[in-house]
Amino acid sequence: MPQASKVRASASGRAGLTMRSRGGKVSAEEGGLSARLDLLPGDRPIGVFDSGIGGLTVAQEITRLLPNEQIVYFGDTARVPYGTKSRESVVRFSRDNMNVLLKYNVKVVVVACNTSTSWALGILRREYALPVVGVIEPGSRRAVEVSDKGRIGVIATRSTVASRKYEETIRRMRPGAEVIQRACPLFVQLVEEGWLDHHVTEQIAQEYLADIRKFGVDTLILGCTHYPLLKPVLQKVVGRNVALIDSGTETAREVKMLLEDRQLLRCSRRPPRHEFLVSDEPEHFRVVAKRFLGHDLPRVRRVLF
Repeated sequence: MPQASKVRASASGRAGLTMRSRGGKVSAEEGGLSARLDLLPGDRPIGVFDSGIGGLTVAQEITRLLPNEQIVYFGDTARVPYGTKSRESVVRFSRDNMNVLLKYNVKVVVVACNTSTSWALGILRREYALPVVGVIEPGSRRAVEVSDKGRIGVIATRSTVASRKYEETIRRMRPGAEVIQRACPLFVQLVEEGWLDHHVTEQIAQEYLADIRKFGVDTLILGCTHYPLLKPVLQKVVGRNVALIDSGTETAREVKMLLEDRQLLRCSRRPPRHEFLVSDEPEHFRVVAKRFLGHDLPRVRRVLF
């Protein structure tokens, strides 16, 4: 259990702190520029965490839909991948990630990791007194909407597949839907290595997706936020007639609705400033992020737990 059964966002930072760099490292006990407690509620940033780089696909959709919002992104690159870890480890990592983001006085946290959403979302919502948004329900909802035949495939990490959260959510939304799931654990490492269009990646995708193709799905959920970076390869393998569902877009829409409902949209006219944090070496994160974002990130800082 965390230190307190309910962790209040209003007590999660220290007023007036600016981010101090110690060789590119920042203690999780320190706050960044967004950690000020004198901000209006809506002017606080949106927190996003993932096991590594994949959650940037979700953060990118949030900034596209909500260009005035500020993002504090944390990638737990020291412990990636989560998909091979136990449920207990994933829950513990997710709590750690929440506590890092709370130091930045965030107004909402997006769990941009399907494995964390599968095992930890309910726990985080009970233990933390701020909105926590996952990626499974938005992606499932969109798949149900676009599937004509109700034959839906899910590719994800082993842990996400084992949780059966996608299958349960889809069948709750659309009784009678036929769902096939396939664990694709190597995809995360391929993305983290930057092998987005490598011939080895296509060969592995052919092997992983063979049963899904035989099943005859018309919709395929990319059940890990790393996987959208492999969209061109995946579309080539499954065919143009299969709709690929990226939960990032749908999750961004849910965040927008939540902020509107709670009157937490950012009102400041100052240009938003995004912050990017990692738990391991920042340079590799920056290099891979540039490959799919198409531009350099602002300074990436390493957080010490």
